[in-house]
Amino acid sequence: MSHDLAPLYAQHVATLRQRADQALALGGFDHLLIAASTPLRIFLDDQDYPFVANPHFRHWLPLTDAPGSWVVYTPGDKPKLIFVQPRDYWHVVPAAPSGYWVGQFDITIVRTYAEAVALLPKGRRAVIAPECPSIEGVEANNPEVVVNYLHWHRSYKTPYELVLMREASRIGTRAHHAAEKAFRAGESEFGIQLAYLAAARQTEKELPYSNIVCLNEHAAVLHYTHFDRIPPKQRRTFLIDAGANASGYASDITRTYAADGHQEFQALIDSMERAQQGFGAKVKAGQSYPELHIHAHHVLAEVLREHGLIRLSAESAVQSGVTSAFFPHGLGHPIGLQVHDVAGFQANESGGFIARPEGHPYLRMTRALEPGMVVTIEPGLYFIDMLLEELRAKPVANDIDWNKVDAFRPYGGIRIEDDVVCTDGEPENLTRDAFAAHA
Repeated sequence: MSHDLAPLYAQHVATLRQRADQALALGGFDHLLIAASTPLRIFLDDQDYPFVANPHFRHWLPLTDAPGSWVVYTPGDKPKLIFVQPRDYWHVVPAAPSGYWVGQFDITIVRTYAEAVALLPKGRRAVIAPECPSIEGVEANNPEVVVNYLHWHRSYKTPYELVLMREASRIGTRAHHAAEKAFRAGESEFGIQLAYLAAARQTEKELPYSNIVCLNEHAAVLHYTHFDRIPPKQRRTFLIDAGANASGYASDITRTYAADGHQEFQALIDSMERAQQGFGAKVKAGQSYPELHIHAHHVLAEVLREHGLIRLSAESAVQSGVTSAFFPHGLGHPIGLQVHDVAGFQANESGGFIARPEGHPYLRMTRALEPGMVVTIEPGLYFIDMLLEELRAKPVANDIDWNKVDAFRPYGGIRIEDDVVCTDGEPENLTRDAFAAHA
């Protein structure tokens, strides 16, 4: 990253301190203690699952691999980092903290988890941590009033966070280009995955989520993570949903491609591309995300009509559930420190819950958009056997061209996804900007 992160990071920490001051005051606490967490042990084994640091810990500092460490914040005092650097010749020991961020913390290095816990301040403590035996001696109370306040405000990304999310998008789009090239060269799903990892220069455990790499009908499985080792005899389509990680921040990008000679499906992709860009353009302050999701269903109904798949009006297609059979997931979700970031349903900084629209159980955000929020926009159109069989049993089945549907089944489906920032003006499309820069 060419950007000078030190001043932006200083502003970021100042913002987090203000939020923590308010959250602690609301709960009547003296200290905020945030555990990086520790790896989970595999059942009946002497190995651990890949370590994923607590997102609250990563919010304060760009350490993604510091198991057992703690951030300690007491209002009025400089934030503290208790950093565990064990004596260990079996594993790589985390390097002592260094870089643009260390000046914002008082740092103490210890050798064991127990030593770290012993240094935690006493008193009224808000402890944000998983409940696990490895932090015995500390009650992970995760007070609701504190967590709700912090989650609500985490929705609004600081300038520092947006720099890291732009970098995650740049890494992801670079790897997406390599994946498309591997598809065009006839690679298997596994071969495409290897090309992606090499271009991203990240291991599978470093990525923000397991890549979805689908050839042909596999695109009809929404979370397909199998990776066939042998290329199909005929290449029809390629759907890839894959992101990247930048100092703990995620990108989440999906593209769908048709193989040469499959013009009819390419035309369907082109229509979805136009629709998706239209939805992305509506990521503006005040826009209700559920209303945008419902709008997307009406637009996709028109896409289905345009390509001869249905004969219903858009309104009828949405009301009767036809569009939900072809587009069964939500339009998107908040993104940031987590791929599906927090507070997507939260009513206010105290908590509460904003319900999903009836008939749309998989929508992952129900808030209105505000400046600083980052969301994904990922409409899909799929040919999923199970859902199509259910649709065939409904009275509206006569208004569907099943021959066309059957012709598209071997292609699996289409999803196109961008990460978009809501601003005070026009939206910033992190994904499209990164693709344009890497064209």
